Amino acid sequence: MSEAYRSDPPPALFLAAGAAAAGEVHQLGISTLTFKVTTPNAANLFVLENHFRTGGGPPRHLHYDQEEWFYVLAGTFLFEVGLQRYVLEAGACLLAPRGVPHVWACTGEGRILIAFLPAGKMEAFFRAVTARGEAPAMPPQEAALWRAHGMELLGPPLPLA
Repeated sequence: MSEAYRSDPPPALFLAAGAAAAGEVHQLGISTLTFKVTTPNAANLFVLENHFRTGGGPPRHLHYDQEEWFYVLAGTFLFEVGLQRYVLEAGACLLAPRGVPHVWACTGEGRILIAFLPAGKMEAFFRAVTARGEAPAMPPQEAALWRAHGMELLGPPLPLA
C-alpha cells in the first residue's frame, strides 16, 4: 500500500437504507431512479437503484465505454446480452460488457441496482431524460441522445407479452 494512500485515504460513502446520494431521486415514468453513488470524475463508478412500479425496460442498446452490472433486489427481470437470454430474480447479478448489445425488462414490480464503470456520461444521460417535464416510461428512442451519452440505440425494448 502506498504511503500517500495511508496518509490521505479517500472518504467512505455511507447511505442509510432508502437514502440517495446528494438526495437525487428522479422519476422515469414507470420507475423511480435513486442515485446511490455519483462522482464528479467520469472515470469513477456510478450506481443507481431503479424501482419499477410495473413491467418494462429500456430499448436494446450498447455502451461504447461502460461495463454495466445489474443486481436484482426484488422481482423478476428478463435480459438479453449478445445472443444469450437470462432470467434474474432477487440475489442474481449479471455483467453486460462494453460494446455488447443488451436489453432488459422488469416483468412487473421490482427493484434493481445498476452500476456503470467508468461512469462516463451516464449520470448526465439519466438527468437529461428525467428533466424533460413529464418523463416517459423509459428513455426516449432518439439515436442522437443516446450517442451523445456514449451509447448506441439498436432496437426496441423487450416485449413482455
